[in-house]
Amino acid sequence: MSDRLQLTRTEDGVFFPVHVQPRASRAEICGVKEGELRLRLTSPPVEDAANKQCVELIAKALGVAKSRVSIRSGAKSRHKVVEVEGVGEEEILFLAPAS
Repeated sequence: MSDRLQLTRTEDGVFFPVHVQPRASRAEICGVKEGELRLRLTSPPVEDAANKQCVELIAKALGVAKSRVSIRSGAKSRHKVVEVEGVGEEEILFLAPAS
């Protein structure tokens, strides 16, 4: 079990795995568990609401435009891969410091 976020650099930015918990009491970034960034979302997993909130939460935490954050895979799953354009590993690791 790894508590370090699994990051992959690309020419445009970084992508990393995310585990979401929809219908939580509040939206927050909970840290890293098993290599995934853990998010709690208040939105239900219907009509893309949880995906939209996932993108918004990550964009706000990084201080980037929502258009620079996308779900690369797993749109219908709790386990997603999120890509953020125009940032480096350091900014992402700021979201999820190693325990």
